[in-house]
Amino acid sequence: MGSASPPPPPPSPPPPHALVLPCPAQGHVIPLMELSHRLVDRGFTITFVNTHFDRARVRASQPGPWTDTGPLRLVSIPDGLDPRADRNDLGRLTLAMQEHMPGHLEELIRDSSAEPEPERGPLTCVIADHSMAWALDVAKKMGLRAVAFWPSSAGLLATMLDVPNMIEDGIIDTNGIPMEQKMIELGPGMPSMNTTNFWWNSIGDPFMERVFFDAVLRGTKSIDSAECILCNSFTHAELPVFKCAPKIRPIGPLLPGLQPDKVVGHYWPEDSSCVGWLNQQPPKSVVYVAFGSFTVFTPQQFQELALGLEMMGRRFLWVVRPDITEKGNTTFSGGFKERVAGRGKMVGWSPQQRVLAHPSVACFVSHCGWNSTMEGITNGVPFLCWPYFADQFLNEAYICDTWKVGLRLSKNAEGIVTRGEIKAMVEALLGDGDVVGRALELKEVAARSIGEGGSSFDNFNEFVESMKKHV
Repeated sequence: MGSASPPPPPPSPPPPHALVLPCPAQGHVIPLMELSHRLVDRGFTITFVNTHFDRARVRASQPGPWTDTGPLRLVSIPDGLDPRADRNDLGRLTLAMQEHMPGHLEELIRDSSAEPEPERGPLTCVIADHSMAWALDVAKKMGLRAVAFWPSSAGLLATMLDVPNMIEDGIIDTNGIPMEQKMIELGPGMPSMNTTNFWWNSIGDPFMERVFFDAVLRGTKSIDSAECILCNSFTHAELPVFKCAPKIRPIGPLLPGLQPDKVVGHYWPEDSSCVGWLNQQPPKSVVYVAFGSFTVFTPQQFQELALGLEMMGRRFLWVVRPDITEKGNTTFSGGFKERVAGRGKMVGWSPQQRVLAHPSVACFVSHCGWNSTMEGITNGVPFLCWPYFADQFLNEAYICDTWKVGLRLSKNAEGIVTRGEIKAMVEALLGDGDVVGRALELKEVAARSIGEGGSSFDNFNEFVESMKKHV
């Protein structure tokens, strides 16, 4: 009688299954989508939760066929607003999400746990945008591991986490209003900031600013329940912050759009014709001009910018969103397009990572959003800074004062950046070899951080391994 067959090996545990929840804003969706792709590459399955409104925008902008199969699935829940409501009214949107989305998220988690798909397994953790920190409380309630994600600078997050101390020290009152206008250092080695430029006071609408400050206070409490806070930055960029706040783990720069077959999360279709146009331009000859997804200009400022780009006499690529002006009027002054034909190109939305990596790009006129900042740094492109609101003023301080890889544009007494200022500062930036050289040096540092053995590389690996435990 033969010996008994050995028992079959135990079944492999299901892969970690993360629910990823971004704040419904372009600068939040994109880095969390890139993080999701990286996690899929390491064996995770992902349920990526947008609002109904945002999912429709992302789907409409995605080229080629759309599929919700595979390890990364896009789903959506209501944001609490009427479908016809203006989602640029960030105050109303924030309040509606806080009231309505926790219940819908809890229902989604409950349904997923009750009938998990065999190839995906039950949810094991929630990775929530800090701006949606209430989701961390939902995760704990539902017995899931909770991880926070911060898409902006670690310095800004450290400032927000320090709000209770700033109130106690008399720097701001309980509504977030500065007790006096002055420059303060956010921490040892961090850039100085004017108290009037705290991001929650830089929105331009008092109601919206109060809503955001209240959200900061609530988020500070909810984030205590997170195992860690992943951040789209790298150690060298903000070393003093990471020394003081070890719970914040830099895993960036997270660079989107490097793999064309993967969803990026754009709200507008990319116009890739600009890459072909760049191919025809000499090296380091093009001024790239882009202001992200929220910047809105007055008609006067829009026309002044156009005339400044004309006046500088250089090649330029300008991203002109359909809603970049207050009344959505992007009609150029008479004859502008004809006068700049051959050296100027305008597109509605660009594949920005590919643009900034292109050898023909000389500099970046930017609103200083954090994603744009990380993409510019990673490609060694010097900045001409034109911040619009929120965290962009702190990012400008990093660019110009801490890293010294860019210069500021200044407004006149009427609050306008004039055509002459644009021309003069482009020339000053491209003529400053020190700034250009530092931008190239910082590019190398950023590349080392995400390369094998780099700090962001190691932090990401440690996070992945910790999530695979106790699945």
